[in-house]
Amino acid sequence: MAAPSASARSSDSHLAGRVRYGGVLQTVRLILFLLYFFVGSITIVATQFIGCPLYLLNKDWFYAYISLTKQSFGTMVTTVTQWWSPTIIRVSGDKSVRGQIRITRDGLLECDFPERIIFVANHSLYSDWLYLWWIAYSSRMHGAIYIILKESLKWIPIIGWGMQFYGFIFLARKWETDQKRFQHRLQHLAARDRKPEDRSPMWLLIFPEGTNMCPSAKAASKKYAEKMGIKDNQHVLLPRITGLQYCLQQLDSSVEWLYDCTMAYEGIPRDKYGQDIFTLRAQYLQGRPPKSVNLHFRRFRISNIPYNDTPSFDKWMRDRWAEKDEMMETYMTTGRLPGDEGEIDVVANGGIEKPGRKVGKTEAGRDNVIETEVKLRSWLEVPRMYAVLGIALLTLNITSKIWAIVSLATGAGLEKEDL
Repeated sequence: MAAPSASARSSDSHLAGRVRYGGVLQTVRLILFLLYFFVGSITIVATQFIGCPLYLLNKDWFYAYISLTKQSFGTMVTTVTQWWSPTIIRVSGDKSVRGQIRITRDGLLECDFPERIIFVANHSLYSDWLYLWWIAYSSRMHGAIYIILKESLKWIPIIGWGMQFYGFIFLARKWETDQKRFQHRLQHLAARDRKPEDRSPMWLLIFPEGTNMCPSAKAASKKYAEKMGIKDNQHVLLPRITGLQYCLQQLDSSVEWLYDCTMAYEGIPRDKYGQDIFTLRAQYLQGRPPKSVNLHFRRFRISNIPYNDTPSFDKWMRDRWAEKDEMMETYMTTGRLPGDEGEIDVVANGGIEKPGRKVGKTEAGRDNVIETEVKLRSWLEVPRMYAVLGIALLTLNITSKIWAIVSLATGAGLEKEDL
């Protein structure tokens, strides 16, 4: 039998694992990916433009309509992960979120997180936001997510237009430039002129580290730690507090909870970087996603966070990120993020039955977690993305035909009169 080629041996020994799809299949997957993603994006943006007149009639109707288009995008990114980069998802939490994370009898994740939260996470890969949007989907809040991201992304054709419609917050990373724009968007989200029960759902997602873990970011984090005389982290970057602190100050009492997610990807060794292993090409074209994506949740009451005192808030954030670093060390050692020894609900479809089952230690001595996958609740959600545009095109087609018939009849009538 012939020995494996050098390229095959190299592929098999790669940290991301064996390449499942060769060059031809990668090309096919790329074409299908781009076709699905860009047709879906164009459809969603076109749907947004169709709804623009609502802004003049009633702004609440307009924002509710845009929320529906945001749900469509959440559906699309969920299917992108489900079809092109399927993997095991392990979800756990501490006692602060006990009873809010459950699994259906069909194996789907359900999260019962509040309608208005500030959502923070460590940043490992470019694909982090896809999994976090899916978490919003599992809580039926995928139409309420707002992301803080760099300004250059708003100018991407089609996708950038959609994100502007979504009300995402774009920052140039120059505080003198960003503050006024930031304040305007946050004041809108705070909706202080409304009663608490009348405020729109909002999940404000921010990555306090400012960038994903990479050699340059790790070096900058280490340099800052040495300069300030503080301890650097091994597995996560030191958090930047300015943006999050300003969010907390501006949103203030309009949001009760800050939710924190610690993300760990299986297959990233110590002193290696996920961005070099699980590239977008590896995950979505070559069929080499992480063997598992691990998410751990906890929550903090915002009124207990010292966000109005900068030194205290800086320490509070560094303490939380040090705890993340410890959880990541636990993951490196055991292959699991910490779990909660409380109850996990197993619910029937529709959430009618909620028989709880105790979870504790497995035989291997590891904390139990919910093991699931990124998956839609129903395939009917996919065609819904195209419903408004489809109806609009059908209406336009019918209207044009009626107009042609009327014009023809009118023309024939005028000819008879001339005779």
